[in-house]
Amino acid sequence: MLVEHILRRKGRRIAIVDPEATIARALEILAQDNIGALPVVRDDRIVGMLSERDVARGLVDRGAALLDTPVTDLMTTRLTTCRPETTIEELMTMMTMRRIRHVPVLGEDGSLAGMISIGDVVKCRLDELETEAQALRDYVAGVQ
Repeated sequence: MLVEHILRRKGRRIAIVDPEATIARALEILAQDNIGALPVVRDDRIVGMLSERDVARGLVDRGAALLDTPVTDLMTTRLTTCRPETTIEELMTMMTMRRIRHVPVLGEDGSLAGMISIGDVVKCRLDELETEAQALRDYVAGVQ
């Protein structure tokens, strides 16, 4: 299965945040959309990622003043991305090796085409396993 298949199932709506927005505004978006990370986008290009983990660590270091800080001060700029044609196995390896939970999907032109979370990957794998199990049940029932 490919990343494209997950995007087709879940949809391509992507919550984003502007690099100059405050951390408080980013947290509002995260809470509003019930998500754990946001792509930081400037001029239709992804320039970073901001996760709940980034904010939690920032709060420990800087305290409540962090909330008025621009996203650019806290976002991760060393991005791990994938393409729609990336396999789920490749994506799982990438997420595990780099210890990340959210991966932006880039289109051919480098634009943001979607977001895949570890939850999306787990759901995909569970669906695949259920399909395989049902095929085996059907096969065994047909043999008898």
